[in-house]
Amino acid sequence: MIRQFAVINLAVLLVVITINVLANTLPLNNLTTGQLSERVNVLFTPAGYVFSIWSLIYLTLFLWAVRGLYTRRGADLEAISRIGFLFAWSGLFNVLWLFLFHFEFYVLTLFPMVALLTTIIFMYYHVDRTEGVTIWTKLPFSIYLGWVSVATIVNIGIFFNSIGLNEGFIFSNITWTVLVLFVGGGIAYAFTRIFRDAVYGLVFVWAFLGIAVERTGESIVIAFFAALVGTALLAYIVYYVYTTKKMLEFEA
Repeated sequence: MIRQFAVINLAVLLVVITINVLANTLPLNNLTTGQLSERVNVLFTPAGYVFSIWSLIYLTLFLWAVRGLYTRRGADLEAISRIGFLFAWSGLFNVLWLFLFHFEFYVLTLFPMVALLTTIIFMYYHVDRTEGVTIWTKLPFSIYLGWVSVATIVNIGIFFNSIGLNEGFIFSNITWTVLVLFVGGGIAYAFTRIFRDAVYGLVFVWAFLGIAVERTGESIVIAFFAALVGTALLAYIVYYVYTTKKMLEFEA
């Protein structure tokens, strides 16, 4: 059954990648994902170049999926077995979110995004709890979970903007964004420390520095705090890697 899961994982991944490419080349509803992102204008959204991380996510997931077809590494095979159909569900939620977003059902996009985050959390849990997995199994899910964590925060902003709270509630939208930066930084710090996973934290650094770049001309306050939190998190990760000599907990 493990090899069947590997085949399903690869097939699902290829479908997801294809639909994501078509969504921006056709594009779906005559709008690219980037154009829609500018339209919803969530202040937590990083600069466009930051979204190139999807290429890295799909590349590492592709290597993981292909490797699952032939590897004899017991721990990696066990991780595939534990993940089961979760990867297929994550693909479904990924595609569902894409269609809802492109056809501008912004309020509804929060639900598949939370579902996607939840499935990735469970997949990461199964990988993390499987002793002896290699970097080929651990790395893809560290990056994927890190980025979808960031994307979920952005999607929460899309949800509130869509129900008319784009100027904030009680506090201004700028104040909320700064608060969320500190919360996100705290999550990345805690995750890195607890799960011994510097890669997850580096994804947040990448996003935060991208937010600083994107908001420099619009809000110097957001740009400053994004750079501050991102730099502080990076400094901790460098210290962590220096003292532990590890980016991830895995076996060679």
